[in-house]
Amino acid sequence: MSQVDFNRYLEFVDGVTSEPSKDHEAFVYRIQELEGEECDTQRLLTAAVGVCAEGGEFMEVVKKILFQGKPYNEDNIYHMKRELGDIMWYMAQACIALNVTFEELVEMNVAKLEARYPGGSFNVHSSEVRVEGDI
Repeated sequence: MSQVDFNRYLEFVDGVTSEPSKDHEAFVYRIQELEGEECDTQRLLTAAVGVCAEGGEFMEVVKKILFQGKPYNEDNIYHMKRELGDIMWYMAQACIALNVTFEELVEMNVAKLEARYPGGSFNVHSSEVRVEGDI
């Protein structure tokens, strides 16, 4: 088994990291560039961080139920619903930032999945082998 040189790895990671990701002035400049493009950076960042954080809290409850013996009961179902509500709040922030409605997002998602699964049913092949443009 080869030995990993973590210092060398850290140097590599630093080299492949964008300037806005590691330099305050470059980060501020990038935000100013995006504001010039009418990007609602504050809401997008709030939404992205919040969806991930609240998704982690939701996953924590699911993990404990599935793997650590936490009961699947009314209290924990309520807890999961509360976390999903928090996720919806952050989704609303993203919708405001992107000037899109929840309905439009659902329509876009349905269109994407109908194109991926033309028969209307899941299959592993279509799940794994994507056509060009399927993101």
